Amino acid sequence: MKAVRFHEHGGPEVLRYEEVSDPEVAAHEILVRVRACALNHLDLWLRKGLPGVKVHLPHISGADVAGEVAAVGAVCTRVKPGQRVVLMPAVSCGQCQACLIGRDNLCRQYQILGGYGSVDGGYAEYVKVPEVNAIPLADHLTFEAAAAVPLTFLTAWNMLVTLARVQRGEEVLVIGAGSGVGAAAVQIAKLLGARVIATAGSEAKLAKAKALGADHGINHASQDIAAEVRTLTGKRGVDVVFEHVGEAVWAKCLAALTPGGRLVTCGATTGFNATTDLRLLFSKQLSILGSYMGRKGDLLALWKFVESGDFKGVVDSTFPLKEATAAQRRMEGRQHFGKIVLQP
Repeated sequence: MKAVRFHEHGGPEVLRYEEVSDPEVAAHEILVRVRACALNHLDLWLRKGLPGVKVHLPHISGADVAGEVAAVGAVCTRVKPGQRVVLMPAVSCGQCQACLIGRDNLCRQYQILGGYGSVDGGYAEYVKVPEVNAIPLADHLTFEAAAAVPLTFLTAWNMLVTLARVQRGEEVLVIGAGSGVGAAAVQIAKLLGARVIATAGSEAKLAKAKALGADHGINHASQDIAAEVRTLTGKRGVDVVFEHVGEAVWAKCLAALTPGGRLVTCGATTGFNATTDLRLLFSKQLSILGSYMGRKGDLLALWKFVESGDFKGVVDSTFPLKEATAAQRRMEGRQHFGKIVLQP
């Protein structure tokens, strides 16, 4: 099959579109013909390389996959060849305590498709996964829109529903609403009945965030986040900050919280050495919550809202698989709103 791999770390130019061996499925696995694979910032970090993090090379990235079942292993009974599916973007052992109590994202063997470790992802014509990872894809949903959902919506659901426990009537600040996870957070927070304040780096992106349900927008390229939040909330502050940017906005995010507020974070795209004023933390009785992906059951729970149209996978643009280099350059240039999708 054809796939895009990198054999060494570096810029987008290290990506190679090349012939590789077809995956061989075990008895409990299925082979999926990839029809759409959405990009994530994880793809960029892995390609660049991170200090102290070992990546299996050569590496096939791509966690968000939608396609058609091409073959099934000997003990698979739930999905059939030819069936349209979207994939849960991570695998776990299925046997440890964390897995058995439904907290598989705490499994010591938890791996994201195309992420750290040796599990290949969807920058390819075919990908193999355990059968348990397959979710039937309704005919009215396109492969591209479906691929734009799993990782970002699963992460945002875990952050807002499971961890921050957003309640109706609360105020939620969503940082970076132009990203895939930010666009997902806007939609989930609105479904929960919150008042949503979204930030983005341009007026065009803020307009799109409002179209998804955001009540107010802050242009973080020209406005002070904490000051604008104080104005919009009558100096009260927000109940929840949804954060995935890290160092560049960390102090402003904490300052934007009301006493007793919760900050939930899942990323550090601008740097991980964020400084916290502990006096602010304890005097305002704030909570800081870390989030990593989510549970398989959460994706099933939120998928019904995808099928109903309440949640929409936002597709910024599509590229042929062989143009993965150009797709990643677009992501690095922060030109996109929503997900960039590859089509093998």
